[in-house]
Amino acid sequence: MKTFSLPSGQRIPVLGMGTWQMGERSRQRPAEVAALRRGLELGLTLIDTAEMYGEGGAEEVIAEAIAGQRDALFLVSKVYPHNASRQGVIAACERSLRRLKTDYLNLYLLHWRGSVPLAETLAAFQELQQAGKIRDYGVSNFDVADMEEAVVLPGGAAIATNQVLYNLMRRGIEWDLLPWCRQHQMPIMAYSPVEQGRLLRQQALQTLAYERGVTPAQLAVSWLLHQENVIVIPKASTLHHVEQNRAALDLQLSGADLAALDTAFPPPRRPVPLEML
Repeated sequence: MKTFSLPSGQRIPVLGMGTWQMGERSRQRPAEVAALRRGLELGLTLIDTAEMYGEGGAEEVIAEAIAGQRDALFLVSKVYPHNASRQGVIAACERSLRRLKTDYLNLYLLHWRGSVPLAETLAAFQELQQAGKIRDYGVSNFDVADMEEAVVLPGGAAIATNQVLYNLMRRGIEWDLLPWCRQHQMPIMAYSPVEQGRLLRQQALQTLAYERGVTPAQLAVSWLLHQENVIVIPKASTLHHVEQNRAALDLQLSGADLAALDTAFPPPRRPVPLEML
């Protein structure tokens, strides 16, 4: 699988598994664990989560799924903005590590910007990195102005990635944020690649997928994988979803395919405020 190199030298896979809304209902836990395990069997070793997901429940689901396989994995978690003070970040990270039953995270992100000064959050990230609790750190839901402010702060040059909403229906970052990140050799992590399922109901996508003999989800994920400097983390809540997502990795889109998708889902023609879900 293709990977990107982060500032620490770590390699991060371009396709992984997201866990938003996991760990919220105990009766769904066996299916969620099975889906993650199937993804690991298929080589999807990047798993993204957050303390917000199920208020830690998703991290506990992951711990059950990955037992005995930690060394082969790339684990990402995120800290709430209200926990982003120097001591708050460290305490939140420790809680995430306990729930995940691991002693380190490959990547730790600020989930979105809050009232705590960025310098304080970055200082906490550096302290965690020096202690070996995290390998790399980054941000999520940051626009260009936020990124420009962050990278000049102490520790800001080591920001490894920015996780944002990006899919065929939400292409606003192509105007400025994506080019900025490419210029700084910083990969984007694209969340909600199928717009929580809404994208899959778009007739244009359904038609193009039918013509290619693939599912709309495979086409939507594959389109993102064809974008330079982009990592994709589709949700992995069922075996079917995981298998579809993995199949997207092998789908090669032609110039004509990409042009047809551009026609159906045009790129931005003007600046667009950063969108979030």
